[in-house]
Amino acid sequence: MAGLQAHTPQPTALTLHQGRRLLDIAFDDGSAFSLPCEYLRVYSPSAEVRGHGNPVLQVGKRNVNIVAIEPVGNYAVKLVFDDGHDSGLYSWDWLFELGRDQPQLWQAYLDQLAAHGGSRDPSDSSSRDPQD
Repeated sequence: MAGLQAHTPQPTALTLHQGRRLLDIAFDDGSAFSLPCEYLRVYSPSAEVRGHGNPVLQVGKRNVNIVAIEPVGNYAVKLVFDDGHDSGLYSWDWLFELGRDQPQLWQAYLDQLAAHGGSRDPSDSSSRDPQD
């Protein structure tokens, strides 16, 4: 995930649409993706979210937004979210994978929420712990 694999397309454009809570990213192979901020937040590559072999289900992130994008070398960006999360480095590899696999990954997340009684809504998620 960290770093850049030789076969990964290079980004050619990265555009944040805060009003729509979307990050558009285009790659030099012609692929382009519109990734919701919520999706990027729940699939953060940070240790806080990914855990140490045991991912932590993220709940209540429906309205999360990105407030800053910081470049990290030539291989990644750091996304700063309005809920205070800012520890994940999104490599070009990871962003490409998130775009390419978005339908399957999003459904997997929704399935996990349902299985654990979690919610995408902040008001619903504060009353229950999906890890129970």
